[in-house]
Amino acid sequence: MTTIFAATPARPFALLAAPILLMSGTAAQAQEQDHIVVGAGVAVTPSYQGASDYRVLPVPVIDIKKGWFFANLRSGIGIAPIDTDHLTIGASAVFVQGYRRSDVPTGVDKLSDGLGARVFANIRGAGFVGTFGAVKLVTGGTNGVIADASVSYPVQISPRFSLTPSIGTTWANGDQNDGYFGVNAAESAASGLPQFSVGGGFKDVSGSLTAAYRLSERVTLTATGGATALIGDVADSPIVEEETRPFVIITASYRF
Repeated sequence: MTTIFAATPARPFALLAAPILLMSGTAAQAQEQDHIVVGAGVAVTPSYQGASDYRVLPVPVIDIKKGWFFANLRSGIGIAPIDTDHLTIGASAVFVQGYRRSDVPTGVDKLSDGLGARVFANIRGAGFVGTFGAVKLVTGGTNGVIADASVSYPVQISPRFSLTPSIGTTWANGDQNDGYFGVNAAESAASGLPQFSVGGGFKDVSGSLTAAYRLSERVTLTATGGATALIGDVADSPIVEEETRPFVIITASYRF
């Protein structure tokens, strides 16, 4: 079963602009053996962090594990050399979404999508799942650093139905925060917005509830609803139109 829960960008594509973290089933449940889960869905999410407008985006569902190798929307494509019932530690390459020029106020430049190097740890115990990770952008985007932390508690309501509440937060360094939320002199002149610069710090908190229903041994339907709130100095950015925004994700997946 594949679980999706919320939490952010610049988090891995997993870092959608909402931001949204798409967490694979291996992070949300007891350790599983090798598997392949694929599917598709749709996400209704703000155009960028702080936007008042929404975008409807197609969402691929990918959760592949074979030995050390994995590919999923939470932690990208990589390896997890430490992988036990209670602890997974790995490294990977991830996609980090920026924003289009048409998404932000007129006069503000676009932020290119980027690729990042991620390290992470998933800790499972007493029914809880904790995920801690950090991404360094190496191409595109801001060349910044983003760290994320989240906790979820999967509850098996019946053999076919489960609920997973989750909470999360994201920290980013000055390069990331200023590159994403800042307004430089040229942008200020073009947009009429005041200049704005911001340093590193915690930038958002989020909460979500995921419902997963297993139609058969191989097919699972999943729906996630939640909200992300900007916090700290980034919430004062002139490009932030709404500090707190909800999001919804609906997917269907097939386990081979």
